[in-house]
Amino acid sequence: MSNKTEIRVPDIGDFDKVPVIEVLVAEGDTIEKEQSLVTLESDKATMEVPSSKAGKLVELKVSEGDEVSEGDVIGIVEVEGDESGEDSESEEAREAEEGKGTGEGESEQDAEDKSDQRGSPETGNRKPETEEPDESKKTESSTKESEAKKTAESDDLPAPPVPFTEMGSDPSSIPHASPAVRKLARELGVELSDVKGSAEHGRITAEDLKKHVKSRMEAGPASAAGGVGLDIAEWPRVDFSKFGEIEEQKLSRVQKISGPNLLRNWVSIPHVTQFDEADITEMEAFRKAAKPEAEEAGTKMTPLVFLIKAVVAGLKKYPKFNTSLSSDGESLVYKKYFHVGVAVDTPDGLMVPVIRDADSKSLLELAKDLTELSGKARDGKLSREDMQGGCMTISSLGGIGGTAFTPIINAPEVAILGVSKAEMKPVWNGDEFEPRLTLPLSLSYDHRVIDGAAAARFTQYLAHVLGDVRRLML
Repeated sequence: MSNKTEIRVPDIGDFDKVPVIEVLVAEGDTIEKEQSLVTLESDKATMEVPSSKAGKLVELKVSEGDEVSEGDVIGIVEVEGDESGEDSESEEAREAEEGKGTGEGESEQDAEDKSDQRGSPETGNRKPETEEPDESKKTESSTKESEAKKTAESDDLPAPPVPFTEMGSDPSSIPHASPAVRKLARELGVELSDVKGSAEHGRITAEDLKKHVKSRMEAGPASAAGGVGLDIAEWPRVDFSKFGEIEEQKLSRVQKISGPNLLRNWVSIPHVTQFDEADITEMEAFRKAAKPEAEEAGTKMTPLVFLIKAVVAGLKKYPKFNTSLSSDGESLVYKKYFHVGVAVDTPDGLMVPVIRDADSKSLLELAKDLTELSGKARDGKLSREDMQGGCMTISSLGGIGGTAFTPIINAPEVAILGVSKAEMKPVWNGDEFEPRLTLPLSLSYDHRVIDGAAAARFTQYLAHVLGDVRRLML
């Protein structure tokens, strides 16, 4: 014998029309008492609704995305007769009454037949009538103990029907996830604060958890070449509109691509920056004098052209600056070519085209390449090949201003040269102060490959050749 019972939404405090974010069972499933059926989510917390009966779920009344309130029917469970205490007790009472009536009106022959079926005292087969209730109690007690033991040993305990108002005084400080997802996170050994939720209100789903674990496994252990095992805190989620008027703009495609690379390079490379100055008074005089030749060749002779030549000379004199760490971090790869990257400021963000074989080109040829690549960068027409293969990068802010900065190394390179705005300064020549045009240099280098002494020698050499451009011809 069986009957059907409605499972309803329990007390959820003052909340009304709470969304169903997960359905944990399906029609036809056999469910246990207190087994979770669905997960509800308010704007502050989540909770699972358990079944108040054990049996077969014959009808599911809700689906994901529905909104429910206290008392709404979630599903209908078919409960077996022995699970319903009232039905089984009334049936036993009826049987007892029927047995009593039969005993009073039975014949002597019927009594003898029943006596034979139960056995006689001489054979020892008949048990006293008073022992039957004890045996029944013993069986019932044993069953309850077995069920209690089974429940205690289960590690899949359902979440209790806790009202939302009792979910804590500051639920916004807790990662937003359902109890089922929290249980899965515990089993996988994952801190939910490290996982970014993709669902509404930043809720973490089981799929988010799996993707997080997969990404951590694919990342593998930190390598000496550049891998890191930093446990970076989750970016703060702030509703800035609470403080005043705001306007939100999407990042450009270039910013979306370069952002993660810059973060990787900054946190994985031990940056050190060496600052120096170069006297470019004579270089600037020569550049201005060469202006007609540059215009005749259809290009412009900028200070950056001389910097490219100087960097190439420095890479040749100090070959360690023209290396990269191998992928396993066990060796250095020395390059026999000289390709120089140049950071270009574009409307969409910073781009770094690469001038190839800079060692074999004249100042005018370098000026042409620089003009062409800078134009392609600003027009968004650079190819992938135009930005690959650099040995070292130059980032110049000379046309804007500033005295010094710390440029971020463009991995897998091991150094980057930052250039600020040239400034006229009084310099002591041994007899008197004289005005000299000085150029600030900022060299960031990978301290795993280059030490401070080598970096100081490199910037000194750059200042030396920039101070007398004739040395660039040597």
